[in-house]
Amino acid sequence: MGLSAKGQQSHRVAIFAAIFILMTLLILYGSNNINDPVYAPFHVATNHTIKATDLKKWSGKDGYVPVHGNKNMTLLCHNCALVTSSSHVLGSGAGEDIDRAECVIRMNDAPTLGFEPDVGNRTTLRVVAHSSVFRVVRRPNDFLRHVDANAAVIFWGPPNKFGKDAKGTLNRLIQRVGMTYANLSCFSVAPNKMRRFDNLFHRETGRDRQQSHSWLSTGWFTMVIAIEVCDNIKVYGMVPPNHCGKKPGSKKLPYHYYKPRGSDECLTYIQNESGRRGNHHRFITEKQVFARWAKQYNITFLHPKW
Repeated sequence: MGLSAKGQQSHRVAIFAAIFILMTLLILYGSNNINDPVYAPFHVATNHTIKATDLKKWSGKDGYVPVHGNKNMTLLCHNCALVTSSSHVLGSGAGEDIDRAECVIRMNDAPTLGFEPDVGNRTTLRVVAHSSVFRVVRRPNDFLRHVDANAAVIFWGPPNKFGKDAKGTLNRLIQRVGMTYANLSCFSVAPNKMRRFDNLFHRETGRDRQQSHSWLSTGWFTMVIAIEVCDNIKVYGMVPPNHCGKKPGSKKLPYHYYKPRGSDECLTYIQNESGRRGNHHRFITEKQVFARWAKQYNITFLHPKW
């Protein structure tokens, strides 16, 4: 019996020792992650000095390459409505206000059909990511036909997808769009301007996009392009940077207004912001930058208002 008791005691000691070692390793691992400049919860670098960037002079219209023909990117508007793809636009009743704007800007494959009371019907400019080209081209009448007379589409993506020497399927698709819809001016973002978008992100956040494993969102491209094009911008549906942190018990909303069974918006934002492996959009960090730009470039956020 004595030997059995000692054996049991030794067994318990070994278990406690193993648990202690495991917990210590977990604590050390967590501490290392917190201090990791790449994988820590992203946000603007705390030791970064913001350098004001005049986006009105940041890059000229030569940063946009015509997909077909020799058109120039000449769109200029006094008042713009930038309609996000967020579910926060649902129930807003903002459709009439949006359609009264001189220019209406939309993103990717966000539709208007069936959502007119909340998002309006007009489109002056649509900014489309390389990952959304197939969805837009699959239903072109929904996105490309019912547009303003001076409408434009800007495609953005890696130079190997849309550059002049690109020979892939995406490049052929956007060229076909440019030839088919003569009422549209179609452009791709030039490689040198793509690099400028990266540099702007670094300048405004203190984070190198590639080293921090970040993907710029279509919202980032669209906001910068809107500032270039518009004197005044009303943004519909974009939440403030602290929205997902201050109301953890708030009602869950789909990431896209046209995908009611899609992923939850706040969950998407938080997972991307603190993503450790692979590349992620830094939605919350981008919104922090937009908040700084608001006064400088006459940007107003509506539904929700902030």
